[in-house]
Amino acid sequence: MSLGDEHDGQTRTRLPDPGTPRPPARGSRSLVAVVGVVVLLVAAIALTNRGDGPSPSDATGPDTNPHSAAPTAATGVRPVTGKNGTIPSGFARDEQGAQSAAANYAVALGSVDMFQRGPRENIVRAIHDPAVVDGLVQRLNDSYSPAFLTTVGLNADGTAPTGLTFVSRTIPVGTKIKDHTGDTTTVEVWCTGLVGLAGEGSTKPVTSTWFTITEKLRWVDGDWRVVSSAQAEGPTPVNGDNRASVADDIAQAVEGYGGFTYAR
Repeated sequence: MSLGDEHDGQTRTRLPDPGTPRPPARGSRSLVAVVGVVVLLVAAIALTNRGDGPSPSDATGPDTNPHSAAPTAATGVRPVTGKNGTIPSGFARDEQGAQSAAANYAVALGSVDMFQRGPRENIVRAIHDPAVVDGLVQRLNDSYSPAFLTTVGLNADGTAPTGLTFVSRTIPVGTKIKDHTGDTTTVEVWCTGLVGLAGEGSTKPVTSTWFTITEKLRWVDGDWRVVSSAQAEGPTPVNGDNRASVADDIAQAVEGYGGFTYAR
């Protein structure tokens, strides 16, 4: 599998080959694996449907979208009370509902479960348009190969080595509608993420990254479903002066603090 440049006249997004993570901004061996993991989470999904829709707009270029930026506070039309397995469902059939869906789907795609075959397939089938699911499941199984998993410090089945805790979390910071036409919507989700192995002796410590996921959604069978996804770096803020916690503190935090259902 290989990925090239997508270009629609307004933007260019370079998606890496999942088997060959792109070089990180910092020269750290651990960060090479970290960036490779984060990029794979959505870039591998994007390779299935690269030609299905337009590429995301360039975040640094002029914004010609008629939709203005929405407040960061949650303003959903109604609470989301449904569940499809462990993933929220039952989003409103409007722009706000689409943004809520995109944020929650980004969380699922960036989760630890994506690294194990059975849970990964459950996620893919729960949040994607059925028309793209079967091919996507196969491609992801090929991408998350035992060889790839071992390069990021995991066992061949995607589990963490004994004594270590694998961390993979995506945290949406905000969402933005890029296009909305009837039952098709394109949403950008600005995220920060945590990924790595926590625990004594870890050679791949948990680090943070910043990226934007662009999801093309379609209204299917009473809910929003992902048709295709793409990922790009940033926007990335300047690092603060916080002292890094020890590995055990990170492991305890991940195990002790639950996630959220996100709503616009």
